[in-house]
Amino acid sequence: MPRVVHFEIPAADPERAAKFYEAVFGWKINRWEGPIDYWLVITGEEGEPGIDGAIMPREGSAGEVNTVNTVEVDSFDEFADKITTAGGKLVSAKQEIPGVGYHAYCVDTEGNLFGILEPHMPAE
Repeated sequence: MPRVVHFEIPAADPERAAKFYEAVFGWKINRWEGPIDYWLVITGEEGEPGIDGAIMPREGSAGEVNTVNTVEVDSFDEFADKITTAGGKLVSAKQEIPGVGYHAYCVDTEGNLFGILEPHMPAE
């Protein structure tokens, strides 16, 4: 079946958004040297699960519906603190999804909605 292989995050200020995601998740983000304003995002090491993507200038208003990406984190509380320190906000309370983990919705410095998820460790 088809799989998600790339994401794009719209931003009023792509450079500010790049700084936010670098500070929170440690992603490697570099401006593409092509003819458009496009910032390439590397979210992990080659061969690890996950996808890479980009940050691009927003077309339209921040209130329009956007794709919501959820990012797996190893410590919900640590990343909730990183998000607020970097200028983002949690817009829902930390909630436990039974059998899955702890989740919340957040917004970045550009008003984009995203989720964080600390998965439960499998029982031994």
